[in-house]
Amino acid sequence: MAYGFILDDHTSFSAWRPLARQCFLADRAPEEIEWRCASAETTLFDTPLVAPTPKNGAEPPVLRSKCLALLRSILRHADQTRFALAYRILWRAQTEPALASIATDPDIARALNMHKQVRQDTHKMTAYVRFREHGVAQNGRRSFYAWFEPDHYVLPSVAPFFSKRFVDMDWVILTPKGSLAWNGETCAFSPTPCAKPKLSDDIDQLWQTYYVSTFNPARIKTKAMLSEMPRKYWKNLPETQLIPQMLADAPARVAAMAAQQPRPAPAFHHRLQQRHASAEEAPALVQKTQLGSGT
Repeated sequence: MAYGFILDDHTSFSAWRPLARQCFLADRAPEEIEWRCASAETTLFDTPLVAPTPKNGAEPPVLRSKCLALLRSILRHADQTRFALAYRILWRAQTEPALASIATDPDIARALNMHKQVRQDTHKMTAYVRFREHGVAQNGRRSFYAWFEPDHYVLPSVAPFFSKRFVDMDWVILTPKGSLAWNGETCAFSPTPCAKPKLSDDIDQLWQTYYVSTFNPARIKTKAMLSEMPRKYWKNLPETQLIPQMLADAPARVAAMAAQQPRPAPAFHHRLQQRHASAEEAPALVQKTQLGSGT
């Protein structure tokens, strides 16, 4: 008999928690429990899994807040072994209360790396989602769609950010790992995978024009740019389609800038200089007048 559970890929900490508690109350060690993902490939050697039965009078597990937060985070990771890792940490933390603070421990080191990847994925999604207007506005509210490809199951985590940031419009964010939809009152999450739609609007051209105008060919730092915006995000951003050509044209633009002769300042420059000079002279004239009058 094999003990364990088959879990959906989107299983959250709140859904995993009672199952882990059940295993712990049954006094089943981590090596006795098998955690399978529903999307994992099945083999001829897979055995049916049975949920363990809790023992009467067993004490529930206790976790410190730091360990609890770490488990919440890693269960948003896409690694299919995350459930087993989380239960192993929970089991060990009962005899090692400060386990989550030991960064050199193999389990904690792996969990911290997963936490870092989830946090980065969350940040990238809030930074690189691009909305395109779709359809005709209804009841005074415009409708927008966006496509993004997260590496991990972070949609529920970013929902509050988008709901607060774009509260005045209806929007839908589609991803291979589900979708978020906001109607002005509630944000609905669906775990159903989405196909990439064809999205475009008039703002794409405006955004590209703005991006080109702010590009400085004399201050190119390709490594820093790729570190902040990896190439995997480029295909879904309207402005990044222009980057290869802008990089290719940069040397010629820098040479043209260096060869350009100085040009006279525009007319308003002289007027501004005169205005500043008058403003600086005014206090001196007032002081001189006061001294002359004997006050």
